[in-house]
Amino acid sequence: QVQPVESGGGLVQAGGSLRLSCATSGYIFMGWYRQAPGKQRESVVAITSSGSTDYADSVKGRFTISRDNATNTVYLQMNSLKPEDTAVYYCAVHFLGAMVWGQGLQVTVSS
Repeated sequence: QVQPVESGGGLVQAGGSLRLSCATSGYIFMGWYRQAPGKQRESVVAITSSGSTDYADSVKGRFTISRDNATNTVYLQMNSLKPEDTAVYYCAVHFLGAMVWGQGLQVTVSS
């Protein structure tokens, strides 16, 4: 079964940092997304068709994506976290014309 595997979520105080990992098993990585309670899932950082990264305005300058091609892992470094960053975070890969989501990670930022 194709499904990326996320790790690294948790509870952090405002101003703190977390690093999320996404094991892609070599499938094409599409981006990091998040869904806060009562809200729709939104893009945090998406990989465009040209291969560039498109960060949401709300995370620009605080979140950074990186990848380790040797291990097929993509990271999301999240700094200066805010309570409004609290959400379930998902990574997604592309498979047979569709996006396949990971199981999701809870990230909670306390004030």
